Amino acid sequence: MDRKQVQDKIVTLLEMIKFSHTIFAFPFALMGVVLASLASGEAPGIGQVFWVCVAMVGARSAAMGLNRLIDAKIDAENPRTEERHIPAGKVSFLEALLFILAALVIFFFAAWMLNPLCFKLAPVAIGFFVLYAYCKRFTHFAHVVLGICLAAAPIGAWVALRGDIGWPVIALGMAVLFWVAGFDIFYALQDYDYDVEKGLHSIPSRLGKEKAFLLVRIFHGLMLLFLLLVMPGSGLGWIYFFGVLVVAGLLAYEHMLVKPDDLSRLDAAFFNMNGYISVTIFIFTLIDALV
Repeated sequence: MDRKQVQDKIVTLLEMIKFSHTIFAFPFALMGVVLASLASGEAPGIGQVFWVCVAMVGARSAAMGLNRLIDAKIDAENPRTEERHIPAGKVSFLEALLFILAALVIFFFAAWMLNPLCFKLAPVAIGFFVLYAYCKRFTHFAHVVLGICLAAAPIGAWVALRGDIGWPVIALGMAVLFWVAGFDIFYALQDYDYDVEKGLHSIPSRLGKEKAFLLVRIFHGLMLLFLLLVMPGSGLGWIYFFGVLVVAGLLAYEHMLVKPDDLSRLDAAFFNMNGYISVTIFIFTLIDALV
């Protein structure tokens, strides 16, 4: 392949894993850095922040690549996903596999550069990534497993800087878990009919659309509760508290965009609002820590 073909293939691979959606978890990883810095009373080194970011990108890329590869057959049979890169032939099985292996190498190397505990825990994270990709075949709780995967972002950042675990980041991890599980239930509504027909597992296919919506509201309420529970022992104050209130408003608007019988604005709710939510809470956390 010439240079242009290589560039086009890289762009195609990044499109396959929806690289732009890294914005969902990335701010929470940086929030974990801020909380760890507040707990230790020391600013993180540039190298530490750099390797946390590299680990985050590597882990997320590997996770999405694994999901696309493992689900390729299901995606090919689903009208909504049949044009995804692997079933549509834009990316071959071998290309996807090599991409995943490269992302894993980056992730493990970054974890090794951070500290021994991060390196030892890296295979656990990969195990959850693989588990999530298979979940829809045997459990309705795939959304919760995805939440656990993304909750690892702030917790991993804390461990990278401190080599231990503390309450503020546990609370933040729980907030991320319920936030992600909630919006993934929203996203699964698109495949409600297909999942029911094929016997695939999801909370909407198990509970129905109305009850699934109610559960999302509960999950997002728990997210706000755990965001507030980050405050005890973290050193965060009223600026962070105001940020949580802003997030509550964004969540309320997200729930206004999606209705059980109207998913026409789901993309705006899923992609736009969730990006705003993660960036917003990080910015307020950073400002509070600096002030």
